[in-house]
Amino acid sequence: MSGTAGQVIRCKAAVAWEAGKPLVMEEVDVAPPQAMEVRVKILFTSLCHTDVYFWEAKGQTPLFPRIFGHEAGGIVESVGEGVTDLEPGDHVLPVFTGECKECRHCKSEESNMCDLLRINTDRGVMLNDGKSRFSIRGQPIYHFVGTSTFSEYTVVHVGCLAKINPAAPLDKVCVLSCGISTGLGATLNVAKPKKGSSVAIFGLGAVGLAAAEGARISGASRIIGVDLNANRFDEAKKFGVTEFVNPKDHDKPVHEVIAEMTNGGVDRSVECTGSVSAMISAFECVHDGWGVAVLVGVPNKDDAFKTHPMNVLNERTLKGTFFGNYKPRSDIPSVVEKYMNKELELEKFITHEVPFAEINKAFEYMLSGAGLRCIIKMDA
Repeated sequence: MSGTAGQVIRCKAAVAWEAGKPLVMEEVDVAPPQAMEVRVKILFTSLCHTDVYFWEAKGQTPLFPRIFGHEAGGIVESVGEGVTDLEPGDHVLPVFTGECKECRHCKSEESNMCDLLRINTDRGVMLNDGKSRFSIRGQPIYHFVGTSTFSEYTVVHVGCLAKINPAAPLDKVCVLSCGISTGLGATLNVAKPKKGSSVAIFGLGAVGLAAAEGARISGASRIIGVDLNANRFDEAKKFGVTEFVNPKDHDKPVHEVIAEMTNGGVDRSVECTGSVSAMISAFECVHDGWGVAVLVGVPNKDDAFKTHPMNVLNERTLKGTFFGNYKPRSDIPSVVEKYMNKELELEKFITHEVPFAEINKAFEYMLSGAGLRCIIKMDA
């Protein structure tokens, strides 16, 4: 075990004291890991739209003060009782959802939705005892989705850590903890386009571009990007997108536009916006007989998906996915290997880098729509 095992570690963390207000760099105390927990030294983290959404507390019950962050790479500092598959020095990626390996979902080859460790944005504490491992002068600071990587040290349930190849550069593969894997897996694991097929991607943000990357890796011959923001089209070419459709440029529904472009519809589509109208278009634009549409974006709670039953009866398939159908502990190490083997290109997702002290710049980049992922270097 490390020299600090069993001791409280005092370190820097970027704390959100109020919704929508800049994070404040604080000295926080990080308690030792308890049973089935691991304390991790975070080396690199990045900002995701999920962090921003809950930091702004849009439509949510505010839970502050809080330490956000869930895309990261780090090194195990110490482990709690019962942890047998990780040890100090291991390189890990914390993941917002987990894999206990014991529940029905974890034992199923068809699901990655762990009963014990499925994402919970409202908990704010550890499962073991219902308490936080973070505090400032005795005041508890809430966790976020079980990861809280905007801290130099964090405590995570062992089921939410993917042990990876120590040769993998953490400043690159840290982006695989959430959105990039979600989009990539939506295509590779769920849509499963065949070589030479056509794929439509709805939404060309980071998740949509990851879905396009999956289509490129699969050997799709036509990758049609659909987005309301024409400024995203040039960037999308780097990810294999071959054609672009802006719904605002047409006086007919976008699914009809795509059907005309592709002689009846695309073979596969992946929706990455959360807009229910985009979801319906993504389904209705796939070819009858064999077309498959995959929904990735999260809709508003009151949205309703409506389409004519004949669209289903004519053998179009509609699927949904959570985290790209990847099991965090079992599957994410192999995604890292795709990068190491140069199948997967991650550098093009990383558009900014900032030192930890300037973490609020990452929020500014995200809110302004500038770039895709900003890497935050913890020791800079």
